Amino acid sequence: MSEGKPKPRSRAKRISVFNHKGGVGKTTLTMNIAAALTDLGKRVLLVDSDPQCNLTSYLIANDVLDDLLDKADTNKGSTVWSALKPVSEAIGSFKFVPPIETGIPNLFLLPGDIRLSEFETDLAEFWGQCLQRKLRGFRGTSALSEFVNEVAAKIDADYVFYDSGPNIGPLNRVIVLDCDFLIVPVACDLFSLRALKTLGRTLVSWIRDWQTIADLAPEGITLLKGKPALMGYIPEGFRVYGDEISREHSSFLSKIEREIHSQLVVLLNEVDPELASGRLRDLRLGEVRHFGALIPASQREGLALYDVKAGSPQQRAEAKKVLTSIAQKLDARAGQR
Repeated sequence: MSEGKPKPRSRAKRISVFNHKGGVGKTTLTMNIAAALTDLGKRVLLVDSDPQCNLTSYLIANDVLDDLLDKADTNKGSTVWSALKPVSEAIGSFKFVPPIETGIPNLFLLPGDIRLSEFETDLAEFWGQCLQRKLRGFRGTSALSEFVNEVAAKIDADYVFYDSGPNIGPLNRVIVLDCDFLIVPVACDLFSLRALKTLGRTLVSWIRDWQTIADLAPEGITLLKGKPALMGYIPEGFRVYGDEISREHSSFLSKIEREIHSQLVVLLNEVDPELASGRLRDLRLGEVRHFGALIPASQREGLALYDVKAGSPQQRAEAKKVLTSIAQKLDARAGQR
């Protein structure tokens, strides 16, 4: 059984700002880190792989999104679902869909679609077929990766960011396994701390299961990379009074670091030491405080937190400082692997 030679993986580093817990600001953080990277001269592709389409709503007008969803099933469809529909219906490979140029230079978007929930059902079936060494299973499992790979190569992207929903379902599984890196956003609350335990065990299970599947794969088949490295974590949403973090949220920062170590670093290192290398203190990529009016303004205007008209000049300057620092650290670490 041979499929020939797989297409080479594009040079773009693929990243997921991932946490299965809701309410940790994944979409806002993803978009703003990507925007900060474009300020560093990088070309970034955003993939809205959440059926709720929050990232797409962030960056394009509602009437435009409605039109995209209305046409998604037609020959003029241009959402992620439009690209994957032939795979879901077993009538062929993915359909190439060009990305949308957003209002931020060098930031491109592959729009989401509520019908990605249907493809998620297919992915559960594809996974089982992989274990049976069926070609349709391997092709279906890697379809999103191959589509994103072609788009990233076409626009010569430096980075790809997936925005995914708050769950540990089959769609997020293939997204995480396709990524080079993971960034974990963590809210300063007890629920986020508890969620890290589930996250660590889930990541290890996905990676090990994929290793088994990869060993069963026919020669020449395109496979997911299967080794997402922990680039770092970002505490977010805490409040600052004056120049000091609130006492309640300050206590959570040390707790988060301990949980990141015990529930992610230790477990990932048991699978592969390269998945969580470096010093623990360096894994904190930055701290994103609660920026008040900047967040709804950013979502309303489709701009980075530091480019909106809301808030004070001091707030916008602080947001730019924090996000630029995160983007610089991310870029430096991505270049090391």
